[in-house]
Order: sequence, then C-alpha cells, then structure tokens
Amino acid sequence: MSIHTVSPRFVGRATELGALGRALARARTGSASTVLVGGEAGVGKTRLIKEFAERIGDVRELVGHCLELGTDGLPFAPFTAVLRRLVRDLGQDGVAALVPGGSTRGLARLLPDFGEPEGDGAEARARLFEQVLGLLENFAERQPVLMVIEDAHWADRSTRDLLSFLVRYQRTDVPLLIVVTYRTDELHRTHPLRPLLAELGRVDWVTRLELGRLTRREVVAQAASILEHEPSPVIIDEIYARSEGNPLFVEALLSEGGGDELPESLRDLLLASVERLPEETQDLMRVASAGGQRIEHELLLAVTGLDDGALSRSLRPAVAGNVLVVDGEGYAFRHALIREALHDDLLPGEHARLHTRFAEALERDLAILPAPRGAIELAHHWHAAHDATWALVSAWRAAAAAGKSTAYDEQLRMLSRVLELWGNVPDAAERIEADRIGVLHSAAAVAFNAGEFDRGISLTSAALEEIDRVADPVRTARLLRLRGLLRYDMSRKGHLEDLQEAATLVPADPPTNLRAQIAETLARMCNTRDRWPDKIRNAEEAVAIARAVGDRATEANALTTLAWGRFNFGDVEGGLPKFAEAREIAVADKAYGALMRHAISLSDALEGAGWHEEAVKVAERGIADAEEYGLARTSGTFLAINLAEPLVSLGRWDEALEVIERAIDLAPPPLYRASLEGFVGDIALWRGDLERAQAMYAAQNSVLKRTIYRDQHMLPSAAREIELLTAGERLEEAAEAALRALREQDLAASPRYSWPVLVSSALLGGQVLEEARAQARWMRAEGVLQEAERLTFNAIAGPADDLDAWDAAAQAWGGLRQPYREARALVRAARAAHAGGARKEAAERMARARELAEQVGARPLLEELDSFARRARLAVGDEPEPQAPQLGLTARELEVLRHLTDGKSNREIGGELFISVKTVSVHVSNILAKLGVASRGEAAATAHRLGLFESAG
Repeated sequence: MSIHTVSPRFVGRATELGALGRALARARTGSASTVLVGGEAGVGKTRLIKEFAERIGDVRELVGHCLELGTDGLPFAPFTAVLRRLVRDLGQDGVAALVPGGSTRGLARLLPDFGEPEGDGAEARARLFEQVLGLLENFAERQPVLMVIEDAHWADRSTRDLLSFLVRYQRTDVPLLIVVTYRTDELHRTHPLRPLLAELGRVDWVTRLELGRLTRREVVAQAASILEHEPSPVIIDEIYARSEGNPLFVEALLSEGGGDELPESLRDLLLASVERLPEETQDLMRVASAGGQRIEHELLLAVTGLDDGALSRSLRPAVAGNVLVVDGEGYAFRHALIREALHDDLLPGEHARLHTRFAEALERDLAILPAPRGAIELAHHWHAAHDATWALVSAWRAAAAAGKSTAYDEQLRMLSRVLELWGNVPDAAERIEADRIGVLHSAAAVAFNAGEFDRGISLTSAALEEIDRVADPVRTARLLRLRGLLRYDMSRKGHLEDLQEAATLVPADPPTNLRAQIAETLARMCNTRDRWPDKIRNAEEAVAIARAVGDRATEANALTTLAWGRFNFGDVEGGLPKFAEAREIAVADKAYGALMRHAISLSDALEGAGWHEEAVKVAERGIADAEEYGLARTSGTFLAINLAEPLVSLGRWDEALEVIERAIDLAPPPLYRASLEGFVGDIALWRGDLERAQAMYAAQNSVLKRTIYRDQHMLPSAAREIELLTAGERLEEAAEAALRALREQDLAASPRYSWPVLVSSALLGGQVLEEARAQARWMRAEGVLQEAERLTFNAIAGPADDLDAWDAAAQAWGGLRQPYREARALVRAARAAHAGGARKEAAERMARARELAEQVGARPLLEELDSFARRARLAVGDEPEPQAPQLGLTARELEVLRHLTDGKSNREIGGELFISVKTVSVHVSNILAKLGVASRGEAAATAHRLGLFESAG
C-alpha cells in the first residue's frame, strides 16, 4: 500500500521545465511570452506549473481556474479569481492604483466589490479587457508575474476572448509570462478551444507544450517515491501497463495496492467522456471493451453483426469524443483504463457471452488479426469466457505462434496458462499431444529466452520432481542442463553439479546432440584456474561430437568457448579466426543463441585485451541482433554491459549512461541490472556525485549478496567499495575493506579484475600497500590493459618522485585511449616531477591532465589539479576557453551542439552519433535550456560567438 497519496518527488519533465524557463527568460528580457500547456487529464499539468513556480524565486504567481458548469463555463471565472487574489493582497485601493486611469468600475464585471458595472455593449467589454491587461502589466512592473489560467477546455466564450486579447496585446517591456493549461482529451473535433489554440499557436511569442505520459523508468521513480521503496518488477509491469504512464492513474492504482479494482474517483473520471456519448454508442463501447485495448474494424463487424455503414455511424461519436482513436485499420481506446472501467461494468453473463462471440469470430477467421496476435487474442477470449478446454488448447497454440515471432514474454504467459488450466481438463495431454513435464520443460526454456531466470529455475525444478530419472534419463539430462544454464546466469549454487549429473546420464558414445550440448555447456562453466584444462577438453569434445552429428549451433558455441579458452588477453588476435568461424557458422545456421554468445564473448575478450573501440563495435552489432531476434531483455541487456564497459574506458561516459538507461528500461534480470548500475556508480564517483555513487553501490551490493562468487562481479564491487570509502574520507573503513579483499579473494586466479583491486588498495599506503605488494608479486599481467594496471601499481608502490614510472603508466593509458586513467596518472607524474624540482615538466603534465579531465567532466580530479597547482604555484596555461564544463554541457551535449552548428537535423545528428532521434531531441532541449536560448539558431550563434568549434558559423 502507498505511504503517500502523491509522489513527494517530482519525476521527469526536465524538457518541459526547460521550455517554461526559457519562456520566463524571454519575458524578463523584454519579449512577450505565453506558453500553452496541453495534456490529458491526470498527466501532471498542474504539478508541472507548481514545481516551476517553486523554482523561479522572485516571480509572483497568479492562478485562476476555468469552471465546468453545465454546458458552458462560468464567465471570466479565472480572471475573477486572479482579481480576487490581488484585492486580498493589495486591497481595493492598491488595485485601483494599478488600473490605467484609476477607475475600477469596469472591473465590477469580474468582482462585485468594485460596485456597479458601467456601460454595456462592445465598448464596455473593450474597456474591461484594456483594464485587465493594464492592471497585469503595471503589477508586473513592480515584480515579475506568472499568470496561470488552468483548465481552459472549460473556458466560456468571454474567458476565451479575454485570454486571446491578453496574449495578443501583452507588452514586450514588462516581465509577464502567461501560461494556459488545457486537457487535450476533452478537445473533441468541434470544441471551441481548438480554433483559439490554432490561432494563438501562430503568434510569434506563443509556445505550445504537449505534456506526454511518463516513461517506465519515470513511473518506477514515481512509485518508489510514493511507496518509499522501489516496487518489484512485477508490480511495476502491472502498474505501468494499466496506467500507461499517466501520473494520476499511477497514484490511484498504488493507493489500492495495485489491486484489480479501480478506485471510484478514477472510474468516474474515466467514464465521464463515455457517458456523454449517445446510448447506442455507449452500448457499442461496452462490446468493444471485451475486444481489448485495440480492435480491428473487421473484427467488430463480425462480432456485432452490423453492416459497415451502421458500425461507422455508431463509432463516429466515440472517435469525435476522444474515447476511441483511429489506429490503422482499427480503433484503440484513448486510455487502457477507459476500456478496463467499461469492461468491469459488464454483467457476469454479458461478460462470458461477449468473449465467446469474439472467440467464435476469431475461430471462423483467425486471419482478421496478424500473427501471433490473432492466436493470443483467441486464447484470451476463450479464457475470459471460462471455457477451460478451449482456453487450454488455444493457449498451447498461441504459445507456438508467439514462439515463431520470438515474442517470448507472450509465449511464457500462454504456457503458464496451460499449466494453470491443466488440472481442469482431464484429457489435456491428449488434446495438445504433450505431457505436463513437456509443458514445464517448454515453459522453462522460454523463461530462459525471456530473461525470467528465477521462473525458469522453478519450472525445471518442478519438472525434475515429477520425472522418473531412471526411466527417462535423456529428458532428465535436458532438464538438468537447462537448470544448470539458468543457475549459472543467475550466479546460483548448483549449476556445475546439474551439468555433471546430466553428463553421467548421457554417455559420449554413441555421439548425440544432447551430449555435445552438455559438453559445450560444461566447457563454458569451467572458469576457475584449476578447471581451465576441463574447459578446453569439454569444448574440444563438444566440437567433435557436434560436427559428427551435424549440430551446427552447438559447434558454433563450442568454437566460441575454444577461442576464449585457448587465447588469453595477451594473444586475443590469435583467437579472432576461431571467433570468426563461430560467427560464420551461427549466421549460416540462423542459430541466434550461438550468435548472441559469440557477440558477448568476443566483446568481452576485446575489452579485456584493451581493444575498446573494437569491443564497442561488436557489442553494438550484437545488441542490434538481439533486438531482431526478440532477445533484447536478455542477451541485449547483457551486451549493454559489454558496450557500456568500453565506452566508460574510452571516456565516452554520456554515451555509456544512455546505453545503460535504455537497458534498464527493459527491466533486465537483477544481476544484469546490478552490473549496469555499477558503471553508473563509477561515473557518478568520478564526476563528484558521491551520494549517487553510494546509492548505486548499495543497489548493486544488495543483489550480489544473494549470488555465488564470480570474479567478474565480486572483484569490481570490491574495488568500488574501496574507492567510495576513500572518496568519502572514511580511510579506516577503506583499509579494512581493502584488507578483506586482499586476504579473502583468490586474486591471482583473475588478473583482469584483480589489478584494479590492487591499485585501489595500494593508494591507501601503510599495511594495505605492503599486503598489496605481496599479492602483486604473484600476479601475472596478460595483455596491454593489465600491463597498464601493473605499471600503475608499480608507480604507486615505488618512490614518490619516480617520474619515469608515472610517465610509463600515463603513456600506457594514453595508448589505450583511456582519458580518465591517463589523467590520473599524469597528475601523479606532475607531482613526481615537482618533487624532483622539474617545474616545467610538472606544468606540462598538469596541462594535459586538465585537458583530459575536462573532456570527461571529472570534477574531483579537476579540483585536485587546481589545488595542487595553487600549492605548487604552477602555471598550467591560460584560462580555458568557455567550453562545456563552464556552460554546463555534458560531453555528449557538446557533440550534439557541434553537429547542430553545422546545420544538421535531429535525424542527421542521430545517424552521426548512433542514437535515436528522440534522444537527440532531449539533448537539444537541454542545450537550449543550459545556454538560455530559445532556438537552434540562437544555440548555433552562441557556439560561434564563444568559438566552441572551428566549423561553427
């Protein structure tokens, strides 16, 4: 249940706040300014204005609401409210002093306190309009004014006329910002506000702002604020699906604990637009509600029995009234909860009867809907009609259709329904030609593809409990292999034992696909130093058997493991032919699982070898393939980890954060999310946001506590803990954490992840440094990346004035194109040079370090540089040009601005930077807000004036 009725935290809306801020800035600097804010009911228009008003300091806010009274609003209602507020604050005499000419009798039409209205007709009306405008402008001369007119969709004719007058004739030399809000869902085709909005939209100083629904990530943030804890992915999936990102609906649903019943207040709001429709259209809406959120015109014809003309006539009022929207060859309810509210109002008999009609119509012609949607909707209707037999059969068929379309989430849902209905259909196995163990196995395999690893483990365990292992060793082995894979990906205990047991059930002779698959899976799980020979042996066995039986997918997987196992980070180039062979086989065989594994393994190998750019390319290609094959949430998010890591290494931190945000939006498995959040924490720490870095570490650590030890997770986490404690000046705790890592972990078994632990520990000095030295003596360095770590460690462990050691480390990081690590080494080199009396050399290294630190926005490192330069009295060059840090732009925003100044469109910029047009649009909005400009042209002019880019012109 919710703790708060509304979210204490204001979520999202950065773009909209920026647009309002720019509009106010124009008003302050002598330009007329009005913003029209539209959005559906509950989307957060009032909250947006409230948050904006709280952030603008010295501006006086005046608010008036239009009122709904019968068929029309109350004349001048919002302006009466504004005037009443002014009288309350200033008194009648104070208001009179602001009215042009001093006579307030014209204002009596708005507020009786000013006596009897004078005159009548057009002249009196014109005088009133002039007086209201003059009053507002004179008041704004004393203090900037924000006048908000809420709910303009209820405005009467008089209010609309006065509003139009104020917007068109507001002076340019007073700081007055007019903001008007209205509900877009109330604006049917003949609504009188529509032409006014169109006319005002053509006025130069008017900005139209459409407030959209929240993204899934923003709904998570809103829900976490309301509940004071982040809800489970299952709860969020339900809340987001039902609310569709409408903040008011999220709040209402959370207030009911996410239950099935809609709160009455929300139901009334949703059904208000339906109840205004003709009776026959309301009846049709109830029929349509049984068809789902989107319904084809042809299907409605089949279900209702109406002819085309009669159906269109009945539907037209619903489209005009914004209850339905035309969507291709069909219709969609404007909001899912409108359909839900209508469907909930169906009587029990009516409910079953309507769903049966839909099911029968689809049985007659399933091609009315595209695959797999037709099969899935047919299964839904038989289930809603409470026909257990046909619900089970249709769900089984729908699962097969969904699988062909790689719609794994839907496939798992359909298979889960088969299992739920199994006990209600005595001859279930005969009807679908599969037993319960087979359904459990199929569901577990689909859960693996869908990223529902916990669910997959439960399903395989259930099947293993029911199976006779002696009578059916082959199926038992398949189930054990699948559970082993699921446990391995979740870092759960028992994965190796499952595979070893499976191997005993399926001998190597005669060769079989299953034996090849078991050997290949065992090979990829043998990752510790003592089991490395087993990795090679199992992989070679898998290749041999797979070739013998013609199992190309398993052969590709085994070749990937061989390439990984035979060639370490010091000879990654030697493994590339094997990797290429594995990919060629996977592509030819259309073995997308093997293709994903190839991309994951190769990108990881390249990153571990220091080939960062190449790792980026492989991971990007793999993510694109994952999206095509329906594996975006599983293999795609794993590859997002493998893409984010080299981007972080290369100093392309903003790109890495974009990749991570997109991946987290897909609700990946917890362990994948934890890895992604680790990189967010690293960037936050290096940019000086210690609080966020600590929050990310806590979130990651809470997941890792529930998993078995794996070096690629635990050792980076240990290094992060040491760095965080050191940055927070909790040095005793940092030393304790470092000693735990040095004493309890087998660091020599995994140099790639152990060297950063040694480096972070060595910086603490004292006993920690001594223990780190002892560990480093036994640590090998495989490849140029680990060599750079080793050189850095040796420089830390050596004399403080050893300039050659630090120069060697800096040169190594520079060769790898890692700007942050190079900058850190250069700072130490500068200190060493200064300690040795080489002031010029120290200044040169400081200048280069500053350039690199500014490139990535590493604020703490810049502060360290400045502090040392002041103490050492080193001149590190002229004052820097007003580049991105001074302007508040991120590195990615600076890139976008560079292309914008060259005249490129958002689509062209997206193509250049490999990001979506929507992402470019967000960056452009942020750039305009940070530069305090209103258009792309002004942004380009600012870049040119400041000399940000040589090509700006």
